[in-house]
Amino acid sequence: MFGSTIKLIGSDLAKFGVESSFVSQTDLSAWRAAIRPNTRLLFAETPTNPLTEVCDIQALADLAHNAGALFAVDNCFATPALQRPAPMGADIIMHSGTKYLDGQGRVMAGALCASQQLITEKFLPVLKSGGMTLAPFNAWVVLKGLETLDLRMRAQTVRAHALADWLEAHPSVARVHYPGLKSHPQHELAMRQMSGLGGAVLSFDVKASGPEQARERAFHVLDSMKLLSLSTNLGDTKTLAAHPASTSHGRLTEAQRQAAGIGQGLIRVAVGLEHPQDVQKDLARGLDTF
Repeated sequence: MFGSTIKLIGSDLAKFGVESSFVSQTDLSAWRAAIRPNTRLLFAETPTNPLTEVCDIQALADLAHNAGALFAVDNCFATPALQRPAPMGADIIMHSGTKYLDGQGRVMAGALCASQQLITEKFLPVLKSGGMTLAPFNAWVVLKGLETLDLRMRAQTVRAHALADWLEAHPSVARVHYPGLKSHPQHELAMRQMSGLGGAVLSFDVKASGPEQARERAFHVLDSMKLLSLSTNLGDTKTLAAHPASTSHGRLTEAQRQAAGIGQGLIRVAVGLEHPQDVQKDLARGLDTF
């Protein structure tokens, strides 16, 4: 899961007596084994940030409902343009509106989507007393962004797939994490759930002999960029690259990062709308020097 989400659920909510269990999102048996009599919510990201792992939404929804729990899905990476968890059984769908819903990094926004009953009985009372209400202008910006969501997602996905193919063939890259690639462990599931497309976010590990060299090489690739922007945000029309181990997952311990498969040589790329060859050449400035 996203680093801050792990801290929020595992640490911050624990102060209020909320118990939580963390499992591998792709292991259905692990989910099943973690359910307890007091389980009220199953929460999943699909694809995950930053390794793009894909979980079976329908299977997890069935598991949650059989246990009398709700099932929430973070659909930020795929967006409703590619993936619609509600028809697959999800009760709550979460989006960072700052990302693809806006599409140009202009606002801070978020969205929770659910049935009218959940919204009326659970969400609105908290919103009214908690003040978590988006400013009118920011809401308008997100609505304008939504007008081009489908076009942007499909165009950026095509470019992301082309970049993933190029990275997978590069001699300085150890592994590429992208649902659109046949080498991805959940490729077939992703194609069924995500309209046959892999999305616009990928990550890759640089080849290295150990963690120290991996971090050094990852930083070298990022420092060598001239076109791409170094940013922990994603979903922009410009390509953004980040080092998850020191940014989005920097608040975790090294042991937690290793358990999640996030090494020091991992780079996440949220592909924008630039010409694919320009993006490749920019990453090659660093990758070609190993």
